[in-house]
Amino acid sequence: MSRALLAFAVFIAAALPVGTQSQKLKVHISVDMEGIAGVVTGDQIGPSGFEYGRFREFMTREAMAAVTAAREAGATEIVVADSHGNGENLLIEQFPPDVRIVRSWPRRLQMMAGIDETFDAAVFIGYHSSTTNPAGVRAHTFSSATLTRVALNGVEMTEGAWNAAIAGHFGVPVVMISGDDAAVAEVRKVVGPIEGAETKRSLGFHSALTLTPQAAIDLIGPRVKAGLARRAELKPYRPQGPVTVEVSFKHYMPAEVLAYLPMFERTASHTVRFRAKDMVEASSVMEFVGEYRPDLAP
Repeated sequence: MSRALLAFAVFIAAALPVGTQSQKLKVHISVDMEGIAGVVTGDQIGPSGFEYGRFREFMTREAMAAVTAAREAGATEIVVADSHGNGENLLIEQFPPDVRIVRSWPRRLQMMAGIDETFDAAVFIGYHSSTTNPAGVRAHTFSSATLTRVALNGVEMTEGAWNAAIAGHFGVPVVMISGDDAAVAEVRKVVGPIEGAETKRSLGFHSALTLTPQAAIDLIGPRVKAGLARRAELKPYRPQGPVTVEVSFKHYMPAEVLAYLPMFERTASHTVRFRAKDMVEASSVMEFVGEYRPDLAP
């Protein structure tokens, strides 16, 4: 090939939109619901709530805003993990046919199911702050009904920070999070200065000064694009392994019974500690702790 022809080919490749070039860009999008614009109580987040149907739509639209922005930024493959409640919230018919969606529970890697080392970036949509945070709408960690604290290597975890550590195990950086102001600030404190979209400001556990659904969508798209553009500088969050996890329960009995197993150490009346070789193993243990019941049946 002549120099002139080679130069012309390079020029054409550079002029093409990012998504039309051959470079792979795989994006994992984990979607929760408490951080969606307008969500403030159980009326919006569960099938029995009188506003749930409408807010499933809003949740889907915020997730779609992230999908659309990722594709415009060059994403060639996208996996969306429905990670709230029963895991069957997103209106899957509204997604493009080439998007893959993770649904329902139990599943390995919990809210990050579907991710592996082939992904280039992770995005969190609709996230909330932790159960130890005095601020934040519907603040909790994994289970508002049973847990009061989760710590990883001595650092108190939000679901966002925990999920960032799972992504980090595979070398994948989290580039953006949306949710209320408390959720965004809490994850950034642990994970680093990722992009954030504040869909509302917490006024209490069940109250917020919120954006409208359309305003949230308009905010999420540019922040996803900015995060993907910065992915080379946003390093994966990788807690040093083997990891030590502490879990505190609202009641005595789970801590007492788990301590019968040799891998758990009861460190306080409501707290157990366990060690895992890495975040994949730690995630599996936490999934068991959260999901197992003696009456489980198909």
